[in-house]
Amino acid sequence: MKYITIKDIAKKLNTSVSTVSRAFNNKSDISVKTKELVLKTAKEMGYRQNRMAKNLVQKRSFNIGIVVPEFVNSFFPEVIIGAQEVFFSKGYQVLITQSNECFETELKNVQSLENSMVDGMLISLSSETANIDYYQDLVNSGFPIVFFNRTYKEIKASKVLFNDYKWSFFATEHLIRQGYINIYHLQGDNTLSLSKERKRGFLDAHKKHHLTVRKDQIIASGFNLEDGEKIAKYLIKKNSIPDAIFAATDPLAIGAMKVFKANGYKIPKDIAFTGFSESKLATIIEPQLSSVKQPTFKIGIEAAKLLIDQIENGNEKNYAPKIIVLNGELNIRESSRDVSGKII
Repeated sequence: MKYITIKDIAKKLNTSVSTVSRAFNNKSDISVKTKELVLKTAKEMGYRQNRMAKNLVQKRSFNIGIVVPEFVNSFFPEVIIGAQEVFFSKGYQVLITQSNECFETELKNVQSLENSMVDGMLISLSSETANIDYYQDLVNSGFPIVFFNRTYKEIKASKVLFNDYKWSFFATEHLIRQGYINIYHLQGDNTLSLSKERKRGFLDAHKKHHLTVRKDQIIASGFNLEDGEKIAKYLIKKNSIPDAIFAATDPLAIGAMKVFKANGYKIPKDIAFTGFSESKLATIIEPQLSSVKQPTFKIGIEAAKLLIDQIENGNEKNYAPKIIVLNGELNIRESSRDVSGKII
């Protein structure tokens, strides 16, 4: 099989190689008529652009790495869909890895993407990630990175975040206004910024309504359904049953709900629930779970835009990090209504 080159196209059109090259690269110093003729002829001859050669000339791979902690829940796949739309429209391909909530795997994924010569990365940290030195070194070296959702405040890099404080405040206040007093917070990993912000919102909502919070009302955990199950079993065993639970994620809430229901507790009559992240499961479980909805697609879109801006316009050590904070909404359902069924 003969591979068609730009020399073959130039010979066919009796023009120069540079003219054909300018047409492919959409240069302004070539007429629309000539460009259209070159592209039409290239298509007819079966020409396929040598992407590797183009990348070498432009000193880019046109590949982007995405590192997420898990694919079990719909949150991260939805973020990736939003990001891919932006990357594909700009001619970038996407390499996706997941760490299964393991820091060691996460670091290997990042290093593998580095070795694959990606132009930049979108990263959301695992629940095990405690050492951020490697990431800060990458950022300091000028390597383009944007963190989203799970990150550390101490990392000096561009980030796309959700207003976790505001919406955890609203979710907690909703429970208080329903008449629930003894509310527990399943915090998730207490080292991550989002966990700290959700805890802060929980505490400040109580403070606003002049309610004290005991230490045992805040329980650090993982983020998954199994973590919620373990906590519920522990609370039942020690006979420490709250009026309501505000969980840092929907899976945490749903795991706990399953165990309490299996042990004869009525939801929300005996114990009410609100979650966070508006997963698909929130509307499938019975009763349906009240939850804070995050703009997953928009998180992906904004993160991708920030990364492309850094790659194309500011790939320098002195690039000033940008932080975008997004808002959401609280969807109130049967799991957190008061016993009369009212929603306040």
